[in-house]
Amino acid sequence: MDIEVKKYGQKDAQDLYEISLSNDNGMKATILNYGATLEKVEIPTQNNLENIIMSLPHPSDYSKERNFLGGIVGRVAGRIKNGVWTHGNIINHFPKNDGENSLHGGESIDERVWAFQPMIEKDKVRITLTIFDPDGTNGYPGNLLIHVTYSLDNKNNLRCQINAECDQTTLFNPTNHTYFRLDGPDSKIDDLELKLNADYYVPVDDNTMPTCQMKPAAGTLWDFKKSRKLGEVIHSQEHEITIRNGLDHPFILNGRSPAAILLSPTKHRRMIMTTDAQSLVIFTANTFNHKGVSRNLGEHDGITLEAQFSPQYGDDLTPFVLIPGHEFSRYMNWQFEY
Repeated sequence: MDIEVKKYGQKDAQDLYEISLSNDNGMKATILNYGATLEKVEIPTQNNLENIIMSLPHPSDYSKERNFLGGIVGRVAGRIKNGVWTHGNIINHFPKNDGENSLHGGESIDERVWAFQPMIEKDKVRITLTIFDPDGTNGYPGNLLIHVTYSLDNKNNLRCQINAECDQTTLFNPTNHTYFRLDGPDSKIDDLELKLNADYYVPVDDNTMPTCQMKPAAGTLWDFKKSRKLGEVIHSQEHEITIRNGLDHPFILNGRSPAAILLSPTKHRRMIMTTDAQSLVIFTANTFNHKGVSRNLGEHDGITLEAQFSPQYGDDLTPFVLIPGHEFSRYMNWQFEY
């Protein structure tokens, strides 16, 4: 196993790096210290390495335009209704950057340069990235210190571990925002099959806010207890699908492992995901349109399985609360078979 560190530029007088983790099977995961971003996941084929996540052409492209590709999104992933959180007698206001709602924490940690430390161990290679988010950033209270560790082992487990501590009561509900496309570059996800250990989903309105608490998925379009082709769902005529051009829904995990299995019948590849998060928000790259910096990417080129607390119905954001003296911890593990 090995690690390669390569400088590719600068931003705000800070150096930008690509850090590649390789295992003995020839698999490689490349991370940027910009946004703690998972830039590429490459698996060996007969002739070369093939990237199986949505990526931009060059690492320098990531800082040109916000795109959430592979980044660590927070402090709060998803939407906060009206950009408001009331804590006791204190009313906190967050940036309204998605209509009347606050999306993905405002100008956030996925747009900043992180410190990092690589490490080669006996059974894995890893990199730990660290960022300090000061009190008041985007309206969030508290000085927050975040550590993100990516590790790769010889069983093709790629793990992302997020830890954080804060000196004031605050909100924290981050996620990793990688889009998987198991058939490689220039492929769509229509023929990929998804299975979820989720008995419930959360219906959303036209602004992608929850309309109620969770509902049973059994017998509905959102039932993935048995493996289903994604194309059957994202091209359905159900209003919640057509209004947003695909899936953009929270699924409540039932605690069974694994949380999700993504399968490519065409190339006989599987991604098996485990996590200690309460839900997965499934988004099928509905908004990519071959424009801007991400002009190499289009709609339904990938699928992201965002491990997080589910977006909340109403004004109670208690699941997101992090208090002083308590460490936040969340992991996502993706195991690849090919």
